[in-house]
Amino acid sequence: MQLKQYKVYFSDKLSSIYPKTEIDTFFSYLIEEYLGLQRIDMIMKPDFEISTEKEKALNIALERLGKEEPIQYIIEKTEFYGLPFNVNRHTLIPRPETEELVEWVLNTTEKEKKLNFIDIGTGSGCIPISLKKNLPSANVSAIDISDDALKIAKQNAQLNNVIINFIRRDILETEELPQLYDVIVSNPPYVRNLEKVEIKNNVLENEPHLALFVDDNNPLIFYSKIADLAKDHLTKNGILFFEINQYLGKETMDMLKEKGFINIELRKDFLTNDRMIKASL
Repeated sequence: MQLKQYKVYFSDKLSSIYPKTEIDTFFSYLIEEYLGLQRIDMIMKPDFEISTEKEKALNIALERLGKEEPIQYIIEKTEFYGLPFNVNRHTLIPRPETEELVEWVLNTTEKEKKLNFIDIGTGSGCIPISLKKNLPSANVSAIDISDDALKIAKQNAQLNNVIINFIRRDILETEELPQLYDVIVSNPPYVRNLEKVEIKNNVLENEPHLALFVDDNNPLIFYSKIADLAKDHLTKNGILFFEINQYLGKETMDMLKEKGFINIELRKDFLTNDRMIKASL
């Protein structure tokens, strides 16, 4: 089948599920991944003949998209903060708002100093790897409860040629961190079960619930625990950074105040949702 013919077939199959712009994006990702073609080739090489073998691979991806599986899981990779990352169903797909958190950390950090960082709940490793890539003199560690997530995170550290100290640990059962840190950063689970109705199927049915959801009755469980650890493991001028539930900005700030944190700053993301908090002791 020719490229232009397959594009029509592909679009028809997905038109009842996704908007045209998203379908076009999916198609561009897939022809690059499976055919080595770029978006411009739809114009320059419309008569490109797709082999039977490649067409089968594209059809499998098409079927998975039809079931609302994220394109990142299908091609098993994504980009975050300009860097390549492997992802699978054991890791969350990194989000643009988390890039904003990384940017805030980097803009707050004195780059010439050899600082110690730790990321709690690292998933794919996107936060610590991005920090290390931009702060090569820093010592960076990362914690996660999932062996499967840590496996991917270690692959991503190797992919991006950085050294991260990965630690498997249940943070809720942790009483001591390995050392003092200049920066503690975390994007922990924060979506309440009551908010599941707002979550799209491609996330709800595919991304790991362990990394997403918390009990409605104790939505700040991870934030409270990490804040307690930060009180004992931040250096004198250390800073705590959180990505937060957009509906719980005030509650998260109040919790930090009660625990003795100062200089608490709440920031909105690019969608104007309350999304990030910085605090110190």
